[in-house]
Amino acid sequence: MQQTTQSVECQKRVAPHRISGAARFCKRLFDIVCSLVGLVVWSPLMLVIYLAIKLEDGGPVLFHQERIGFRGRPFNLVKFRSMVVGAEANGAQLYHNGDERLTRVGRFIRDYHIDELPQLWNVLIGEMSFVGYRPERKVFIDRIMQHDARYADLYATRPGLFSWATLYNGYTDTMEKMLKRLEMDLEYMEKATFWLDMKIITLTTFSILTGKKF
Repeated sequence: MQQTTQSVECQKRVAPHRISGAARFCKRLFDIVCSLVGLVVWSPLMLVIYLAIKLEDGGPVLFHQERIGFRGRPFNLVKFRSMVVGAEANGAQLYHNGDERLTRVGRFIRDYHIDELPQLWNVLIGEMSFVGYRPERKVFIDRIMQHDARYADLYATRPGLFSWATLYNGYTDTMEKMLKRLEMDLEYMEKATFWLDMKIITLTTFSILTGKKF
């Protein structure tokens, strides 16, 4: 009986938040302008990080990883490499605090989320937005959907560089945290406004600058 009840609960779906065409246009315009400005403003820092990673071990500087995004389509999320080469040679693994796979430079850029700066490119070309749910890999999505099929509702919007769930729930290194993140992502979809996006960006930026770890 318990399994049957859980199956019914997992099949309950929320109606995606219906954003007007004007709101979608404004959000996309904001993404384009801010990602362009960000790429220009942060280019000196990105160059320093590029050199630091290359000098540390001579490996690739950028790390490309397939994630699932808008309308369930896969895309290559790009970030600065923060782990040793071949960190997932034994299969997909979730990052956790104190992860020994981090390099010295990688630990620093992870702590301050500098590794995610290249994702401004993902935002610029429309694969991501400044604010949304954090995109996940298919292997972990499949596991999440075994517990809660509502994950598919997230595909109605673009994934984000900033996330309400990440701000309050931190990195997800357990299934419990993944399901909590999903609840917060769905709640964000229902309440999404321009002003909520600005609040999330402001609070996340403040947390990063003050050294708060997600």
